[in-house]
Amino acid sequence: MTIDEIARLVNGRLQGDGSRKIHDVASIERAGPDDLTFAEGARGLAKADASRAGCILVPESVSLAGLTTVAVARPKLSFIRIAAILRPQPAATPGIHPTAVIDPQAKLAEGVRAGPQVVIERGVAVGEGTRLGAGVFLGERTTVGSQCVLYPRVTVYPGAHIGNRVVLHAGVVVGSDGFGYVFAEGQHHKFPQLGGLTIEDDVEIGANSTVDRGSLGTTVIGTGTKIDNLVQVAHNVRIGRHCVIAAQSGISGSAEIGDYVVLGGQVGVGDNVRIEDNVVVGGQAGVSRGSLRKGITYWGTPARPLAELKRMYAHLSHLPGLVAKIKGLERGLPR
Repeated sequence: MTIDEIARLVNGRLQGDGSRKIHDVASIERAGPDDLTFAEGARGLAKADASRAGCILVPESVSLAGLTTVAVARPKLSFIRIAAILRPQPAATPGIHPTAVIDPQAKLAEGVRAGPQVVIERGVAVGEGTRLGAGVFLGERTTVGSQCVLYPRVTVYPGAHIGNRVVLHAGVVVGSDGFGYVFAEGQHHKFPQLGGLTIEDDVEIGANSTVDRGSLGTTVIGTGTKIDNLVQVAHNVRIGRHCVIAAQSGISGSAEIGDYVVLGGQVGVGDNVRIEDNVVVGGQAGVSRGSLRKGITYWGTPARPLAELKRMYAHLSHLPGLVAKIKGLERGLPR
């Protein structure tokens, strides 16, 4: 693509040589004369001065002398869109591998691809254009929508419902039993795990993450939510739309998470906790009980509003001096 074409596609303001051809995308440090990159924020713009990139996407208010740039409202978003054109995903060839085991009562729509050792049980329905990697297992009565990608060794337990354009990375397990027991008569008795699991459209779940089915209700992952690697979602959890959940987070049973919530890495959410819409929870925070109010950023264990936590840390920094002062006063007291 020429830079003129790029500028028109992203509705940007061109500065420099628009006739130059761009062949690829790269980071700002590694980009060469044939590459497109982006720069935003103070650090990114500082690196732009030394970049060899053929074209740099920059914020609308930025002009870089001597460099070819396209100014846009959101450089990173525009970069994503151009990268999808310059680096398209290879088209998967539809077809069923001869080693795949597919029950005669399963229904596979047009264009489905099933790789080696895929197992599809009775009553399964798979939508148009969905790709199943090597070793994928779909249990009885599972439904998988259209244009999904299930990478190798994904396991879907019976009865789960997966929407359209869902991506499940390698090793994901969805629909497994929740961790529910009743202690009586000197032993743990397993509580029935008879509920369902629904993953709505445009969800992506990272490698080796697990999502349990409901015990008597349904576990729900809302539309557009993105879950990182190594995340545990327990039974009866309800996660809203367009949430982002980072690696090694754990969400306990029956927790409710609203829309547009962000959980940082290693966040722990206790059972029956309610997190309202647009909440941000910082990394390693612990949400043990109660509710987190809409639109507030929380951090720490137990999780507190960030402004409150900052004040607490400011006071804690004075503790050594306070201890020394108290000890000095004690030494001056008569014994």
